[in-house]
Amino acid sequence: MFEKWITNGTAAPFYARKSFSIGKPVQSATAKVCGLGQFLFSVNGQKMGDHELDPAWTDYNKLVQYVTFDVTDALQQGENVLGVEVGNGWYHKMDEHYTFAFPPFMPPNPNGYHPYAKALVLALVLTISYADGTEEVLSADESFKVKQHPTVMSNVYGSETIDNRLNVPGWNKPGYDDSAWAQAALADEEDVPKGVLKNQFQPAVKVIQEYQGKLIGQVNRRDIYDFGQNMSGLLDFEIKGSVGGTVNIYPAEKLGPDGDVDQVAKNWITVDSCITAIVGQEGVWEHCRMKFAYFAGRFMAVEAQNAEIRSLKGCAITSAYQAAGSFRCDDVRYEQIYDMIEKTVEANMVGVHTDCPTIERFAWQEPNHLMAGAIFYMKECKALWEKFFGDIRCAQHTGQDWFNDMTGGKYYPGEGTIPAQCPCYVPNVLPVPGLGDMYDIIPWGSTGILGVYWHYLFYGDRQVVADNYDMGMRYLEHLKSRVNEDGFINYGLGDWGNPRNELARENIETAFLYADAVTLAKFAALLGKPDDQAALEEYAQQVRANYNEKLLVWNEELGGYCYRCWDHPDQLFLTQAAQALPLFWGMTPEEHRADVVRALQYTLVRDGSFICGEVGLPYVIQMASQNGMNDLICRHILKEEHPSYYAFILDGETTLGEYWENNPRSHCHDMMGHIIEWYYNGIAGIRPEQPGFAAVTIRPYLPESIHEFTCSYHSASGEIIVGVEENEDEIRLNVHCGDGIACRVDTAELAARGKQVTVVRS
Repeated sequence: MFEKWITNGTAAPFYARKSFSIGKPVQSATAKVCGLGQFLFSVNGQKMGDHELDPAWTDYNKLVQYVTFDVTDALQQGENVLGVEVGNGWYHKMDEHYTFAFPPFMPPNPNGYHPYAKALVLALVLTISYADGTEEVLSADESFKVKQHPTVMSNVYGSETIDNRLNVPGWNKPGYDDSAWAQAALADEEDVPKGVLKNQFQPAVKVIQEYQGKLIGQVNRRDIYDFGQNMSGLLDFEIKGSVGGTVNIYPAEKLGPDGDVDQVAKNWITVDSCITAIVGQEGVWEHCRMKFAYFAGRFMAVEAQNAEIRSLKGCAITSAYQAAGSFRCDDVRYEQIYDMIEKTVEANMVGVHTDCPTIERFAWQEPNHLMAGAIFYMKECKALWEKFFGDIRCAQHTGQDWFNDMTGGKYYPGEGTIPAQCPCYVPNVLPVPGLGDMYDIIPWGSTGILGVYWHYLFYGDRQVVADNYDMGMRYLEHLKSRVNEDGFINYGLGDWGNPRNELARENIETAFLYADAVTLAKFAALLGKPDDQAALEEYAQQVRANYNEKLLVWNEELGGYCYRCWDHPDQLFLTQAAQALPLFWGMTPEEHRADVVRALQYTLVRDGSFICGEVGLPYVIQMASQNGMNDLICRHILKEEHPSYYAFILDGETTLGEYWENNPRSHCHDMMGHIIEWYYNGIAGIRPEQPGFAAVTIRPYLPESIHEFTCSYHSASGEIIVGVEENEDEIRLNVHCGDGIACRVDTAELAARGKQVTVVRS
């Protein structure tokens, strides 16, 4: 589609402009634009759209997104000007200030980041349809003019340097004289992106809220500001001073004991990000705003030399800005937990699903199925997840793909491997001593199957299954090649994030092998592939039989069966996750299911909290909820010490921490936000019985400390609203389901409160 790509010949941000004339009435006009790594587009000085950081991050060797703008109303008779600002992003990463590096305890990485090109590039096609039926097409070519951008350095990890001495007032408006600007050059072949071009179809990154910085003190001769909210955001402010004066702004998620910003991530790494602004005019207030990268944090330390600052704002950004559901109740603790997790999800959705905005900014894949239920209830994410699945398809390896190993030789990940990160910009393909493989991890790669399952369950779109079926089948074949002689998968991270490091690799990872196989069997049935279905079901039963033969044992103390942990051969060792996963996926023989439920309850009571990581936690919560243990869930999430969601609230956090601890490495990880799914299908009791919520069961539960709640969810089949009010005499249940939904109401959980339950349906 783009015949030409232009450049200013450098890896630094640049302006590009084109003046042209229109002499007759315009019927419609569309511009398709791609500036790599990030761009902003304007017509006649007016920014087009409300997007930020276009286009979304991809593996530019495989896939490149362009953005389509309707510019009809922005054009005018006479002179018109197209203006584009192009910055770095991941296309050519700048390393000034903080940039991610693997820590010293990991093996040196022989496969570091490689720029996609030596220079930033731009492509643009403007198509104008005139009222007289004619058409004109204008493309970016050598007639465009280019100039250095005032953002002289843009680092994808959040540092930018804005030199206001290079500001060009009116550069993108008619009447500006660009005769001193350089002519654009055609990009060299090696600088042109190799990936397939695709229109950006998923929600773009947008500003959702602005937070004013509040000056809370001065420490170490630095002014300390608090936005009151941890976020991913664009910094917006004004400076004034002597020409060449500077303001350095340091973001952080937390303050240190002395009240200064603390950029050290749990003694793991220092995130020394910095936004620098240089005064361009003597004694004049100048506006500055980040354009090609975003900061992460809540607090700002400001150092000024021959300059001053005012109107400091944090403009929070996300791709997950469209709400799907809401939950409110009369116990503020539940609301605080909900809001904390929602803000965390928003901060990590920026065209990819990052693990955290601060340290890595990598698109680790496991939350795209482990957190799918929680996020889909909260946010409309149908198209966003479809983009994620496209990234996975691009990243999946062929048998010929290879990386460098530590000896200079070639390491082949293997046909069908799905990397833990998609896209993966800094591949680390070597197992980490004492941890496991961090590149090929089954709960991460399984997003290519289980993420598709959750998407189909919530949105009911058969096409997403068809689009990703072959990917899933290739991945399962890869997994089969990694099963050990005992019939287990055990090379990854197990129950990652477990506060006691009880990883139970064989139990956890092999349960995912079974889940992948039975899910693909369901997909095969849906797509009319009976031979595949039969083979997949047979393989799944082989995995299930071996799993139960070797792990399902009699527990004398409990007087029933339970799942022991394979990695504790000399004792009967039980974890919460080891009971919950086989229960959830139907691995447990029906005659022993009640025993294993009792074993799960035993571990939850024994431990007094959720002693599980991000991998096991969603299954523990769901199995506890479905088997009469909602009271334990309430008790655990409201504990005032870790591990607990409410403990983060008492710590003063506004986003969820990475691990169950005070001052975690990252203060903005959504990977353990699974409790939100329980808000919707546990408290409100909204459970899908058919894909797309075409049929649902409403089975609400009223926590002891809640006497009133309202929960809404806009499903693919229509609006669902559940409200409960309790008074001294009765519990009133209000249910509304859209006309396209078959709704069954079950009041058993509410009736357990011992009061009359009155159901009102609308």
